[in-house]
Amino acid sequence: MNSEQPSSLSSISKGVQLVREWVTVLVVALVIAITVRSLILQQFYISGPSMEATMFQDNRVLVNKLSYRLHDIHRGDVVVFDRVTVDGQVVQHDDLIKRVIALGGETISIKDCNVFIDGKLLKESYLNDYDIAQTILEDRCRVPSMDATIVPENQLFVMGDNRPQSFDSRMFGPIAQNIVVGRAFVIIWPFSAAKFL
Repeated sequence: MNSEQPSSLSSISKGVQLVREWVTVLVVALVIAITVRSLILQQFYISGPSMEATMFQDNRVLVNKLSYRLHDIHRGDVVVFDRVTVDGQVVQHDDLIKRVIALGGETISIKDCNVFIDGKLLKESYLNDYDIAQTILEDRCRVPSMDATIVPENQLFVMGDNRPQSFDSRMFGPIAQNIVVGRAFVIIWPFSAAKFL
């Protein structure tokens, strides 16, 4: 009987050690996942039509949250931002995804659905050919004309690629750069739609 006790204690000791190792692995993995999500990458779900035909409802995109700590925001970047609305005492957070069209200090105007930055026509190859072909301007871009507006410093003028349906800076004005969560750079779901933005 005495010879069996050390073997039994050894088995228990090995079991406890194995449990400790798995708990350590899980805790480290959880810490890494939380760090990556909060500081580096986050997945976002597309819930509306405003960015069609670049991305569609139910697409999932990865957003680089570190990107704009390393360089400035560029025109043409697809960004996610947290548009906070205050309704009485209730604060609502609403993550939106749009394309950067004009930067702080630039003048933007819209004439017959064409966007001009500092008086020069902006070439927008990402727009949907179907929308561009519409003869009725409101069907083509929802806001066919907008007087020249200077985008304030440290703000951005953002628009959806689906100009007839997007709710964007044409309606709610420029957004502060500091509410940008990060740059959407790849569609990851569904796999058939996977592509870099």
